[in-house]
Amino acid sequence: MKLIAIDLDGTLLSSNGTISKGNIKAIKEAQEKGHVVAISSGRSLHDTKEIMRRATITCPIITGNGAKSLHQAEAIHNLHFTDQVLKSLMQILEKSGLYYEIYTKDGVLVEENGKSQLEEEIKQLDEMDPSWAEEIVEIQYQQHGLKRVPGYADIDFTNKQVYKLFVMSFYKEELEKLRNQIAGRTDISITTSGRQKLEIGHPEASKGHALELIAEYFAVPMENTVAIGDNFNDLSMFEKAGMSIAMGNAEEEVKQQCTYVTGDHNDDGVAEALRKLVLDKS
Repeated sequence: MKLIAIDLDGTLLSSNGTISKGNIKAIKEAQEKGHVVAISSGRSLHDTKEIMRRATITCPIITGNGAKSLHQAEAIHNLHFTDQVLKSLMQILEKSGLYYEIYTKDGVLVEENGKSQLEEEIKQLDEMDPSWAEEIVEIQYQQHGLKRVPGYADIDFTNKQVYKLFVMSFYKEELEKLRNQIAGRTDISITTSGRQKLEIGHPEASKGHALELIAEYFAVPMENTVAIGDNFNDLSMFEKAGMSIAMGNAEEEVKQQCTYVTGDHNDDGVAEALRKLVLDKS
Protein backbone atom coordinates (compact mmCIF):
# COMPACT_ATOMS: atom_id res chain seq x y z
CA MET A 1 0.00 0.00 0.00
CA LYS A 2 1.20 3.49 -0.87
CA LEU A 3 0.15 6.87 0.46
CA ILE A 4 -0.15 9.37 -2.40
CA ALA A 5 -0.42 13.06 -1.48
CA ILE A 6 -1.60 15.29 -4.32
CA ASP A 7 -1.56 19.09 -4.44
CA LEU A 8 -4.54 20.97 -5.93
CA ASP A 9 -3.68 24.24 -7.73
CA GLY A 10 -1.40 23.70 -10.70
CA THR A 11 -1.46 19.96 -10.04
CA LEU A 12 -4.79 18.17 -9.73
CA LEU A 13 -6.86 21.19 -10.73
CA SER A 14 -6.98 22.32 -14.35
CA SER A 15 -6.75 26.03 -15.15
CA ASN A 16 -10.55 26.27 -14.93
CA GLY A 17 -10.46 25.16 -11.28
CA THR A 18 -11.96 21.69 -11.81
CA ILE A 19 -10.64 18.13 -11.60
CA SER A 20 -10.75 16.38 -14.96
CA LYS A 21 -12.57 13.11 -15.51
CA GLY A 22 -9.25 11.48 -16.38
CA ASN A 23 -7.69 12.49 -13.07
CA ILE A 24 -10.77 11.41 -11.11
CA LYS A 25 -10.72 8.01 -12.79
CA ALA A 26 -7.03 7.49 -12.07
CA ILE A 27 -7.44 8.44 -8.40
CA LYS A 28 -10.30 5.97 -8.00
CA GLU A 29 -8.22 3.29 -9.72
CA ALA A 30 -5.47 3.87 -7.17
CA GLN A 31 -7.95 3.65 -4.32
CA GLU A 32 -9.41 0.43 -5.71
CA LYS A 33 -5.89 -1.04 -5.72
CA GLY A 34 -5.72 -0.37 -1.97
CA HIS A 35 -3.61 2.80 -2.03
CA VAL A 36 -4.45 5.79 0.15
CA VAL A 37 -4.86 9.00 -1.86
CA ALA A 38 -4.77 12.25 0.12
CA ILE A 39 -5.27 15.81 -1.05
CA SER A 40 -2.60 18.20 0.21
CA SER A 41 -3.39 21.86 -0.43
CA GLY A 42 -2.73 25.36 0.77
CA ARG A 43 -6.44 26.02 0.35
CA SER A 44 -8.85 26.21 3.27
CA LEU A 45 -10.64 23.21 4.72
CA HIS A 46 -14.04 24.48 3.52
CA ASP A 47 -12.76 25.07 0.00
CA THR A 48 -10.96 21.74 -0.29
CA LYS A 49 -13.91 19.73 1.01
CA GLU A 50 -16.24 21.36 -1.52
CA ILE A 51 -13.85 20.71 -4.41
CA MET A 52 -13.64 17.05 -3.42
CA ARG A 53 -17.41 16.80 -3.05
CA ARG A 54 -17.98 18.14 -6.55
CA ALA A 55 -15.43 15.69 -7.94
CA THR A 56 -17.06 12.78 -6.03
CA ILE A 57 -13.70 11.92 -4.46
CA THR A 58 -13.63 10.71 -0.85
CA CYS A 59 -10.18 10.76 0.74
CA PRO A 60 -8.09 12.21 3.59
CA ILE A 61 -7.40 15.94 3.31
CA ILE A 62 -4.44 18.13 4.27
CA THR A 63 -5.25 21.85 4.17
CA GLY A 64 -3.72 25.21 4.98
CA ASN A 65 -0.26 24.05 3.85
CA GLY A 66 -0.24 21.34 6.49
CA ALA A 67 -2.03 23.15 9.30
CA LYS A 68 -4.93 20.71 9.36
CA SER A 69 -5.57 17.14 8.27
CA LEU A 70 -8.56 14.89 8.61
CA HIS A 71 -9.96 11.57 7.48
CA GLN A 72 -13.71 11.46 7.13
CA ALA A 73 -14.93 13.35 10.22
CA GLU A 74 -11.85 12.62 12.32
CA ALA A 75 -9.20 15.31 12.78
CA ILE A 76 -5.69 13.89 12.51
CA HIS A 77 -4.04 17.14 13.51
CA ASN A 78 -5.04 20.78 13.94
CA LEU A 79 -2.51 23.62 14.23
CA HIS A 80 -3.38 27.29 14.65
CA PHE A 81 -1.88 30.55 15.90
CA THR A 82 -1.96 31.63 19.52
CA ASP A 83 -3.89 34.87 20.08
CA GLN A 84 -0.65 36.71 20.84
CA VAL A 85 1.10 35.60 17.63
CA LEU A 86 -1.96 36.37 15.53
CA LYS A 87 -2.25 39.87 16.99
CA SER A 88 1.41 40.67 16.31
CA LEU A 89 1.20 39.37 12.74
CA MET A 90 -1.94 41.32 11.96
CA GLN A 91 -0.31 44.51 13.23
CA ILE A 92 2.58 43.93 10.82
CA LEU A 93 0.26 43.14 7.92
CA GLU A 94 -1.89 46.21 8.55
CA LYS A 95 1.21 48.42 8.50
CA SER A 96 2.34 46.84 5.24
CA GLY A 97 -0.90 47.88 3.54
CA LEU A 98 -0.93 44.67 1.51
CA TYR A 99 -3.98 42.53 0.77
CA TYR A 100 -4.40 39.56 3.08
CA GLU A 101 -6.93 36.88 4.00
CA ILE A 102 -7.51 35.18 7.35
CA TYR A 103 -8.16 31.42 7.43
CA THR A 104 -10.36 30.46 10.39
CA LYS A 105 -12.21 27.34 11.49
CA ASP A 106 -15.40 28.96 10.18
CA GLY A 107 -14.10 29.97 6.74
CA VAL A 108 -11.80 32.46 5.04
CA LEU A 109 -12.30 36.12 5.97
CA VAL A 110 -11.72 38.74 3.26
CA GLU A 111 -12.27 42.47 3.51
CA GLU A 112 -14.97 43.90 1.27
CA ASN A 113 -12.56 46.26 -0.48
CA GLY A 114 -9.92 43.55 -0.96
CA LYS A 115 -10.61 42.71 -4.58
CA SER A 116 -10.62 46.36 -5.63
CA GLN A 117 -7.26 46.76 -3.89
CA LEU A 118 -5.77 43.97 -5.98
CA GLU A 119 -7.35 45.34 -9.15
CA GLU A 120 -5.73 48.70 -8.47
CA GLU A 121 -2.35 46.99 -8.15
CA ILE A 122 -2.89 45.29 -11.51
CA LYS A 123 -3.53 48.68 -13.12
CA GLN A 124 -0.06 49.74 -11.98
CA LEU A 125 1.66 46.81 -13.71
CA ASP A 126 3.92 47.88 -16.55
CA GLU A 127 2.58 45.28 -18.98
CA MET A 128 0.58 45.33 -22.19
CA ASP A 129 -1.46 42.29 -21.20
CA PRO A 130 -2.17 41.90 -17.44
CA SER A 131 -4.67 39.07 -18.00
CA TRP A 132 -2.41 36.62 -16.15
CA ALA A 133 -2.69 38.77 -13.01
CA GLU A 134 -6.45 39.14 -13.39
CA GLU A 135 -6.73 35.35 -13.63
CA ILE A 136 -4.80 34.90 -10.37
CA VAL A 137 -7.24 37.22 -8.58
CA GLU A 138 -10.28 35.51 -10.09
CA ILE A 139 -9.06 32.09 -8.97
CA GLN A 140 -8.57 33.44 -5.46
CA TYR A 141 -12.11 34.78 -5.35
CA GLN A 142 -13.60 31.53 -6.62
CA GLN A 143 -12.75 29.89 -3.30
CA HIS A 144 -15.59 28.19 -1.46
CA GLY A 145 -16.19 29.38 2.09
CA LEU A 146 -15.21 33.03 1.64
CA LYS A 147 -16.74 35.36 4.22
CA ARG A 148 -16.65 39.06 3.33
CA VAL A 149 -16.30 41.47 6.24
CA PRO A 150 -16.15 45.29 6.42
CA GLY A 151 -12.77 45.09 8.15
CA TYR A 152 -10.67 42.95 10.46
CA ALA A 153 -10.17 45.47 13.26
CA ASP A 154 -13.51 44.94 15.00
CA ILE A 155 -13.46 41.12 14.87
CA ASP A 156 -12.83 39.08 18.01
CA PHE A 157 -10.57 36.26 16.89
CA THR A 158 -10.67 34.42 20.21
CA ASN A 159 -11.56 30.75 19.56
CA LYS A 160 -11.62 31.26 15.78
CA GLN A 161 -8.55 29.04 15.45
CA VAL A 162 -6.82 31.08 12.77
CA TYR A 163 -4.45 28.69 10.98
CA LYS A 164 -3.17 30.68 8.02
CA LEU A 165 -2.63 34.25 6.87
CA PHE A 166 -2.52 34.58 3.10
CA VAL A 167 -0.91 37.67 1.57
CA MET A 168 -1.14 38.57 -2.12
CA SER A 169 0.46 41.44 -3.97
CA PHE A 170 1.72 42.33 -7.43
CA TYR A 171 4.16 44.75 -5.82
CA LYS A 172 7.17 42.43 -5.80
CA GLU A 173 9.40 44.67 -3.69
CA GLU A 174 6.74 45.26 -1.04
CA LEU A 175 6.04 41.54 -0.76
CA GLU A 176 9.74 40.78 -0.42
CA LYS A 177 10.09 43.52 2.20
CA LEU A 178 7.32 41.89 4.25
CA ARG A 179 8.91 38.47 3.93
CA ASN A 180 12.27 39.78 5.10
CA GLN A 181 10.60 41.50 8.04
CA ILE A 182 9.12 38.28 9.42
CA ALA A 183 11.66 35.75 8.12
CA GLY A 184 13.61 35.53 11.38
CA ARG A 185 10.62 34.63 13.55
CA THR A 186 10.55 31.18 15.14
CA ASP A 187 6.84 31.28 16.03
CA ILE A 188 5.62 31.00 12.42
CA SER A 189 6.27 29.14 9.18
CA ILE A 190 6.48 30.87 5.80
CA THR A 191 5.87 29.38 2.37
CA THR A 192 4.35 30.29 -0.97
CA SER A 193 2.29 28.73 -3.75
CA GLY A 194 3.17 31.47 -6.23
CA ARG A 195 5.46 34.44 -6.73
CA GLN A 196 2.69 36.91 -5.86
CA LYS A 197 1.84 35.13 -2.61
CA LEU A 198 3.11 34.82 0.93
CA GLU A 199 1.55 32.24 3.24
CA ILE A 200 2.11 32.35 6.99
CA GLY A 201 1.24 29.51 9.32
CA HIS A 202 1.95 27.77 12.63
CA PRO A 203 5.68 26.97 13.06
CA GLU A 204 5.00 23.23 12.73
CA ALA A 205 2.71 23.60 9.72
CA SER A 206 4.08 22.21 6.46
CA LYS A 207 2.86 19.75 3.90
CA GLY A 208 5.86 17.56 4.68
CA HIS A 209 5.07 17.33 8.38
CA ALA A 210 1.41 16.65 7.63
CA LEU A 211 2.45 13.87 5.22
CA GLU A 212 4.40 12.24 8.04
CA LEU A 213 1.38 12.44 10.36
CA ILE A 214 -0.98 10.97 7.74
CA ALA A 215 1.52 8.20 7.01
CA GLU A 216 1.71 7.38 10.72
CA TYR A 217 -2.09 7.42 10.95
CA PHE A 218 -2.43 4.86 8.13
CA ALA A 219 0.71 2.94 9.19
CA VAL A 220 2.41 3.54 5.84
CA PRO A 221 6.23 3.63 5.88
CA MET A 222 7.61 6.92 4.54
CA GLU A 223 9.45 5.06 1.79
CA ASN A 224 6.02 4.06 0.46
CA THR A 225 4.76 7.64 0.22
CA VAL A 226 4.38 9.63 -2.99
CA ALA A 227 4.05 13.42 -3.30
CA ILE A 228 2.78 15.18 -6.43
CA GLY A 229 2.97 18.97 -6.73
CA ASP A 230 4.06 22.00 -8.70
CA ASN A 231 5.11 24.83 -6.39
CA PHE A 232 7.35 25.90 -3.53
CA ASN A 233 4.92 24.89 -0.78
CA ASP A 234 5.15 21.31 -2.09
CA LEU A 235 8.90 21.05 -1.52
CA SER A 236 8.52 20.02 2.13
CA MET A 237 6.50 17.02 0.88
CA PHE A 238 9.16 16.23 -1.71
CA GLU A 239 11.81 16.19 1.01
CA LYS A 240 9.87 13.65 3.09
CA ALA A 241 8.24 11.41 0.47
CA GLY A 242 9.74 8.21 -0.88
CA MET A 243 8.88 9.40 -4.39
CA SER A 244 8.31 12.99 -5.51
CA ILE A 245 6.64 13.93 -8.80
CA ALA A 246 6.61 17.46 -10.24
CA MET A 247 4.10 18.60 -12.81
CA GLY A 248 5.23 19.60 -16.28
CA ASN A 249 4.06 23.13 -15.49
CA ALA A 250 5.91 23.22 -12.15
CA GLU A 251 8.37 25.92 -11.18
CA GLU A 252 11.86 25.00 -12.43
CA GLU A 253 13.24 25.01 -8.89
CA VAL A 254 10.60 22.43 -7.95
CA LYS A 255 11.42 20.20 -10.91
CA GLN A 256 15.05 20.19 -9.84
CA GLN A 257 14.12 18.63 -6.49
CA CYS A 258 11.83 15.81 -7.59
CA THR A 259 12.24 12.16 -8.53
CA TYR A 260 10.17 12.39 -11.72
CA VAL A 261 8.40 14.96 -13.89
CA THR A 262 4.95 14.21 -15.28
CA GLY A 263 2.64 16.02 -17.73
CA ASP A 264 0.93 19.39 -17.46
CA HIS A 265 -1.97 19.97 -15.07
CA ASN A 266 -4.19 20.74 -18.07
CA ASP A 267 -3.27 17.42 -19.72
CA ASP A 268 -4.13 14.96 -16.94
CA GLY A 269 -0.57 15.00 -15.63
CA VAL A 270 -1.68 13.48 -12.31
CA ALA A 271 -3.38 10.57 -14.06
CA GLU A 272 -0.24 10.04 -16.14
CA ALA A 273 1.91 9.95 -13.01
CA LEU A 274 -0.38 7.59 -11.13
CA ARG A 275 -0.62 5.10 -13.99
CA LYS A 276 3.03 5.13 -15.06
CA LEU A 277 4.82 5.58 -11.75
CA VAL A 278 2.47 4.26 -9.07
CA LEU A 279 0.11 1.75 -10.70
CA ASP A 280 2.79 0.52 -13.15
CA LYS A 281 0.57 0.89 -16.19
CA SER A 282 1.99 1.90 -19.55
